[in-house]
Amino acid sequence: MVSPTGQDAGLTLIAEADLLKQRPVAQALVTRFALVGPTEGPQTGAIAGTGRRFVPTVSTAGLSRTREVEFIRTVAARRPDDPLLSPEAHMLVYRTRRGAEVALAVSQIFARQTELEVLQSRNAQAALAGADAERFRALLSGSAYIAAFAFAAYLSRMLPGEGEAAGDMAGPDYLFDTPQDALKALVAGLDRAVGSAADDAAMLAAARRYAGVVLEGLIERKGRFTGLAAFMNAHLKLETEDFVLDGFDRPPVERSRPLVMTFRKPEEIVGNHVAKHQAMRLARMLVAYDFERRMNPFVEVGGFLFTFIGDGMPGTGKTMLIQMMAGMIHDYCQMAGYPFHYENFGVDQISSYQGKSGQNCKEFVRSVMNPDVIGFGTIDDIDQVAARRNDDRASAGQQEVTAVLMESFAGASTVVRGNATFGMFSNYPENVDDALRQRAGARWLVDGPQTRDDYIDIFRMLVGKNTAIPPGDHVALEGQGIRKPVAEAYDRFSRPSEEALLSIWERFEKETGGIRTLADIGTYLYRIREAEPRFTGRAIKNIADAVKMRAMDVDLPDEWFATPGAFLHKPYEEKVAMISALRGPVTIDMVLQEINRYADSEFRYADKADAAAVAEIVRRERQRERAVREIEGLKRDGRWED
Repeated sequence: MVSPTGQDAGLTLIAEADLLKQRPVAQALVTRFALVGPTEGPQTGAIAGTGRRFVPTVSTAGLSRTREVEFIRTVAARRPDDPLLSPEAHMLVYRTRRGAEVALAVSQIFARQTELEVLQSRNAQAALAGADAERFRALLSGSAYIAAFAFAAYLSRMLPGEGEAAGDMAGPDYLFDTPQDALKALVAGLDRAVGSAADDAAMLAAARRYAGVVLEGLIERKGRFTGLAAFMNAHLKLETEDFVLDGFDRPPVERSRPLVMTFRKPEEIVGNHVAKHQAMRLARMLVAYDFERRMNPFVEVGGFLFTFIGDGMPGTGKTMLIQMMAGMIHDYCQMAGYPFHYENFGVDQISSYQGKSGQNCKEFVRSVMNPDVIGFGTIDDIDQVAARRNDDRASAGQQEVTAVLMESFAGASTVVRGNATFGMFSNYPENVDDALRQRAGARWLVDGPQTRDDYIDIFRMLVGKNTAIPPGDHVALEGQGIRKPVAEAYDRFSRPSEEALLSIWERFEKETGGIRTLADIGTYLYRIREAEPRFTGRAIKNIADAVKMRAMDVDLPDEWFATPGAFLHKPYEEKVAMISALRGPVTIDMVLQEINRYADSEFRYADKADAAAVAEIVRRERQRERAVREIEGLKRDGRWED
């Protein structure tokens, strides 16, 4: 019986009894069945006594033939002298049968959610005709597609191991007449894929590779089917196994490698007060994710940060900020018993093979956004990894990465559950594509040590304790507290700092007497847009999200994160209530500070880009003048030839 865990949770458990009902059909699929399909090419045979082969002159393209598929026998063929299957072979057969059971059960859930179950009953009594027949065929094909997707997703997620078979692999002959036909075609393809494996390890690798190929093929064909909307928001989980289907989201491959990283404590980072403050807030927000509801209360209440960009000069502490945030999330997850996945996407994943860079980036995004884990993904030196779309010097791989990140961060199919966040970091953010940069919900200026106390603290920390040098008139780390420096940093943005933005601010103040109402705020934003065309509606959304985050900029009590039961393991509704009780009001000072912070960064990026362009023009002009002088000297010496 399919049983929901809660009225609002959207989670549907697939009971073991539902799978047991499908076992006879699933067992036949791994034991023996007949498949009617296209011929695999002209059949040739030796002509007796000639040493030559007979090739028929009549084409057999388009003809069908019946072949017997005995999957268990194919899997057992590697050990013909042993009547028992090896552990790896047994695992593959078991997972294949189990995947077929899951696929058939999922297709039945789809039938109950739509008209298909009723139409099947009516068609069994008398053949449907007209519009009913068309709708019945469309839903039945959709049911077959869903069964195929569930089967491939189950194999991809549940087969053990990490490696995949090398080289290209042919996909199956996709059949979508009925769920049983779809599974027959997939099992027959799996039979071919593992049939030539040399040993058990190669067999499992081939099966994993085959499951990935099938998923890619199914995703490409999804647009051909109608009536799939009922399954798009489905959230299904096996009652006795850790397998979840979230619509047509491709489940990421299980990764068991432990995280290896040098973690940093907040007190080890000197300066960067605002960036450190927001990173610490985001780490706590991230682990508030509710695994049963598949939603983070901070997404509902407001203030969750899905993407951000950190920029600063080399050596200002971007890497240390990543290590600090990853370390905090890791510690919280260990305390709560949550799985944590950190991954960085770097230049080493840019491939010279067409399409491979995009595939690598898609897999990176899927792994971090896996709803079964708390995910933190970083793209370090994003200006080198993702190219501007109008940059002719960029590689095709860099352009692929830009397209994937833009679609993943703010595309039509992007779903923000609140279990994952992505950070982009760069020394030269002005070189990042404008549209991709604006997909960053927040801008973190990583400017490193700034004050006298900062430089004393960082030198004292780096030199270590093995010194007798007196400390002088300085209290160690007193200036590295969060609250006071952050408040001072926000206050600095009560007025813009970039010259171009400051002129807009001062002119607006002179004309209107200051910003006091929502209309004034909107007019100020419009004035910024007139001066900077890249200040679009997405920029306004990012500012509004930052304001919501400021409203939630409260000290979440430390005791909430001391034990799992204090906050993290509480029911979703109780988490929402606890967070909402801490939320403060949105003030006009808060709004203006966030507008100026964001707009300052846009003008700063534009100024840097313009300055770099001017410097390049000056450099070329100097080269030209030097070349002219050298040419004139060669002409005077008679060594210049026209």
